[in-house]
Amino acid sequence: MATTPIPTDINTAASGGRRRLPFSGRLVMAFTFFSMFFGAGNLIFPPFVGAQAGAAAVPAIIGFIVSAVGLPILGVLAVTFAGGFDELARRVSPAFASLLGVAIMLTIGPCFAIPRTATTSYEMMVAPFLPSRTGWGGWTTQLAYSLVFFAVAFLLAQHPEKLSAVLGRFMGPLLLAFIAVLFIACLAHGAVTPTQPTGDYAVHQASRGFLDGYQTMDLLAALYFGIVISANVRAMHVTDNTLIRRETAYAGLGTGILLIVIYAVLGYVGVVSGSIASVNPATDTGATVLTNLTASLFGTFGMVFLGIVFVIACLNVCTGLICTCATYFHTRFATVAGRRVSYRAWQALFTVFSFVVSNAGLSMIIKVSVPVLAALYPIAIVLVTLALTHRILAAHFPRVYFWMVLLVAIVSFATCLASIVTVFGGSLPWLEAILNMLPLQQFQLGWIIPALAGLLIGVLDSAAHSSFKR
Repeated sequence: MATTPIPTDINTAASGGRRRLPFSGRLVMAFTFFSMFFGAGNLIFPPFVGAQAGAAAVPAIIGFIVSAVGLPILGVLAVTFAGGFDELARRVSPAFASLLGVAIMLTIGPCFAIPRTATTSYEMMVAPFLPSRTGWGGWTTQLAYSLVFFAVAFLLAQHPEKLSAVLGRFMGPLLLAFIAVLFIACLAHGAVTPTQPTGDYAVHQASRGFLDGYQTMDLLAALYFGIVISANVRAMHVTDNTLIRRETAYAGLGTGILLIVIYAVLGYVGVVSGSIASVNPATDTGATVLTNLTASLFGTFGMVFLGIVFVIACLNVCTGLICTCATYFHTRFATVAGRRVSYRAWQALFTVFSFVVSNAGLSMIIKVSVPVLAALYPIAIVLVTLALTHRILAAHFPRVYFWMVLLVAIVSFATCLASIVTVFGGSLPWLEAILNMLPLQQFQLGWIIPALAGLLIGVLDSAAHSSFKR
């Protein structure tokens, strides 16, 4: 296979013979990263925030952006400069790194996020135009749709190092163009009178937006998306590991800027939609908000238009997740039971498994996965925080990694257990009573006090170990 010569330019000379990406290359990487992040969830949550917050949409969207953009981008930066998430997690212990890595991959991959991309896009693109969604006809239509959907995603994920050629150069910009059309249509609609805040956004809009930003779960994805982005940077002839990490960080920052702009736009779209048709926070979703708007402005054409946007967003994320999961498992488990397992084999396994889950029992998978994601998120936040403050804190008191993660994990998984039991119709009153004693538990932030306790214990334990060695 012919190879492309590495060009000699000012970027190469400036880095001592080590090539950096030009601005256009960094822009492509940012679009690629954005396309991997921005799926159906990212498309429907901000409008729902805007529709509920109404006149108080600005603080609500700011709160949402802080957690939905700030945390994932900080995660990208922390993991990139730590040398990868595995290297970061090994600061707790090697066994912990392996266990947490597999748990995150399965959760954001074939057990939850990947199947949801097919189901969500089907519900927006196909289901509204069917005479009946139930019965044999509806099931076979969904089966056929998901088969085509996953076949396309499988083909796009064949070469993860070339993902930028598809997502960064074509699908990402196309998705942005679709969102721009929605925004321009809202501006053309003219001035609106925002509704009064309702539902969870009746009070404390900024804090509620911050908590709802968790629902994107992008922090977990950010911990490993760097794998694929690094491969794409390397494919553009950047060979020095330090520069690869730096270019990955630049892509993360560029993605953050794009997400901030898009979330602000979609929040405004939600405000306009809420003024056109009210939403019921108990039963409606962000998809309802977008449907109300497009149906009002464009009629049936608007419904088709919205469906296309969802398909593109879901296909982008599905492709990125398949690449990320297959790359991780191929790297971690290249040999299973004495036999080598290729990247294509892992890719095929995850694609087929996700296809099956998307057509059978997805609702229960989602109900079980939400508590699992809520258990993993606090651990990820603690690790990212420690990585960002490593030089001034954890480098001097290394035991804080173990104690903070341990205490946060106990609380998080206890909360997860109580939630899963509730999903299956049971309850653990004694466990719920203990958890409710924690400050901020009502906001799903009961892990903060244990994290601070772990910090104190870790500092004291590190000091004791240091004194003992002397």
